[in-house]
Amino acid sequence: MENKNVFGEDLITCSTSPLTGYFRDGCCNTDETDGGLHTVCVEVTADF
Repeated sequence: MENKNVFGEDLITCSTSPLTGYFRDGCCNTDETDGGLHTVCVEVTADF
């Protein structure tokens, strides 16, 4: 099963500098070995 975003779409790379994510792949991919909740990635503006 491939991980999907909240819209049911494929995940896209979110952060590569630093490289983030449970698998350090820049995405919010996770599986049953992940004991934490590493499932949220957002981009916000300075106004946010």
